[in-house]
Amino acid sequence: MLDHLSLGVADLERAAALYDAALAALGHVRLATSPRAVCYGPPGFTGEAPFAILLRTRDTPPGGADRSAPGEGFHLAFRASSRAGVDAFHAAALAHGGSDEGPPGIRAHYGPHYYAAFVRDVDGHRLEAVCHESVTP
Repeated sequence: MLDHLSLGVADLERAAALYDAALAALGHVRLATSPRAVCYGPPGFTGEAPFAILLRTRDTPPGGADRSAPGEGFHLAFRASSRAGVDAFHAAALAHGGSDEGPPGIRAHYGPHYYAAFVRDVDGHRLEAVCHESVTP
């Protein structure tokens, strides 16, 4: 359904440090960097990056991306390929200035195999890493 998503950030370098680490834990890499944006996706991806952080500015050029912060209730979930990836995402985000919004664990109210962790990035965006991996005892 989605093609790409971008978030406005106040300090590109500070935000990129968090996203570099947290997204690397999920197997994603920095695809491109400019003075106004850092773009991420799977290694070797070409075309419009699936995810980007954009330096927030007061002026949005005509036809340009809105770089203002999302409103309350915004939530972005990244897919993890394993529970270990969820754990690593959470730890990396916290180590780079993020705040804990819910430690890694099963969220049974979403489903018996819904394993997730929640953080707030340095700009207040609520992020999640989630894995739907079934683990047999």
